[in-house]
Amino acid sequence: MSKLPDDYTPPSSINPEAMPFSCRWILSVLNKSISKTVLSLNSYEFSDATTSVYSWWQYQFCDIFIEAIKPYFVGDNTAFSSERKFAQDTLWTCLEIGLRLLHPFMPFVTEELWQRLPGVKSHTKKESIMICEYPSPVESWTNERAEYEMDLVESTVRSLRSLRAELLAKQKNERLPAFAFCQNEDVAKIMRSCELEILTLATVSSFKVLLSGVDDAPAGCAVENVNENLKVYLKVQGALNAEAEREKIRTKMDEILKYFLILFMNDKA
Repeated sequence: MSKLPDDYTPPSSINPEAMPFSCRWILSVLNKSISKTVLSLNSYEFSDATTSVYSWWQYQFCDIFIEAIKPYFVGDNTAFSSERKFAQDTLWTCLEIGLRLLHPFMPFVTEELWQRLPGVKSHTKKESIMICEYPSPVESWTNERAEYEMDLVESTVRSLRSLRAELLAKQKNERLPAFAFCQNEDVAKIMRSCELEILTLATVSSFKVLLSGVDDAPAGCAVENVNENLKVYLKVQGALNAEAEREKIRTKMDEILKYFLILFMNDKA
């Protein structure tokens, strides 16, 4: 809420197509959460409804979106002026709709927070969240492509964080250079377009995208597979323990072989 000044005016309408990637994505997954929650409530599946709302708030809005838009608000960088305004509009929209979505399950705290949103009463023409309409999906917000790309970004960030945790046991706040080694141009294009999000969420000092067949894999790095089309590398400060890296790879290979052996035996049974 500190990113929304007291004189902030909410947008009269939202056009996701003109917005940055993270804004398009959060509106799309909000739309999906609204649909799941309404469907679950209509079916009296209250546990599923609360899980849907909680998952959006915690794992998508707070863990990803709020973190991803932080670079837009650092200092007074004019390069991010349009992104900053879009991020504010999306932030306000998500807070207002998210509070209404959560209201039946947490009535008192959502009322308190809703009343504190700048411009909320003039925008909704309502005096209380209790008499506002319950959220419904907005068809134009659905963006499967943005969701697919963010899934890939999340997987990339998880892999980089995993490498950082292994390499920087005592220096977890240190930032290291990172690389994405892509097997095809489509994946490389996604990595390039989402560079800022990956830099921010993975806490790395730099992020370079490499393409198989054009670039060589970086040397002196720890590596982890994200999927069959993407590997991530983290530049190690100092000597890399090659034997420890080989042992880690052997262990993963053994786990994969055991998994497929179990599947094979189950199919035979």
